[in-house]
Amino acid sequence: MYALSDFQVINDVVIPLPPIPFYTKAYCRKQKIEYKTEHEHVVEYIETLDLNDYIGSHKPEEVIVLADSGYDNKKIANAIEGKNWKFIIALKKKRCVKSKKQYAISPKSKGWSQVEQFFKNHRRVKWVTVVLAKNSSNKKRTEYRIRQIIGFLRDVGIAQLICSEFKKRPKGRRKYLASNDLKALPRQILIAYRIRWEIEIFHKMIKMFLGFEDIAPKSFKSVISHVHWVYCAYILLNLKPPGISENINSIAEKQKMIEQAIRKKEISSYMQVLSRINGGEHLKNVLQKVLECPVGLQTTI
Repeated sequence: MYALSDFQVINDVVIPLPPIPFYTKAYCRKQKIEYKTEHEHVVEYIETLDLNDYIGSHKPEEVIVLADSGYDNKKIANAIEGKNWKFIIALKKKRCVKSKKQYAISPKSKGWSQVEQFFKNHRRVKWVTVVLAKNSSNKKRTEYRIRQIIGFLRDVGIAQLICSEFKKRPKGRRKYLASNDLKALPRQILIAYRIRWEIEIFHKMIKMFLGFEDIAPKSFKSVISHVHWVYCAYILLNLKPPGISENINSIAEKQKMIEQAIRKKEISSYMQVLSRINGGEHLKNVLQKVLECPVGLQTTI
């Protein structure tokens, strides 16, 4: 059993949405519930998701769903199109596609090529250099080269098909992308897909600083609760807690400043006790009560 994560990215801010519970076949048999694959859960989630609850009134065509190749699935793509949203999906190398010309002259069930072979067959399409701005202060601008063809995804429909790779490392891993937004420029598609890296950083941060993996539950409900609490902590830390400078962006620095603020509050409360008549005796009694209190129930004055 585990929970699938999904996110909104608004103005470069990652906002986690409630996790999607996924049950294994063994758990479903034991609990006598219907088993659903990970992709079926995602399709069901997309079909029932009401973004008005999260971002208010919006234009559906302005919503872009980003997905890696693990979610390259015709049902997921069709569910996204059914909501009138746009998608940018990384394709598996064996994903079947067709050019517009081939689609017009061949039967619906024939003429499909795997996307890797498809771009090899269209080697005459020129590479175009795309330069993307650096996404951190330590990195230089990144140069890619891309090929772009308007074609068809099997069992989905017309889409932009893009083959991209690092310009200075042409023998490195190629990425194949598909987008149903035919008006978007290839550069815009690459920039949008790169936002997924912010989600990878999010996972790294909550594991390092918020104890996302520090759980040994006895029930799946405990897993869901733990994930919710971690997400809540992340959201609160990104809401600019009072007393923390807006220039501080890292979770580690925010945590340190919050811990310092709590310690200062404790010291301030001790100073208050000391300022009373017979303050030393009062402080001694207070500290004695704290020491006698069970671990985990101790509170500040």
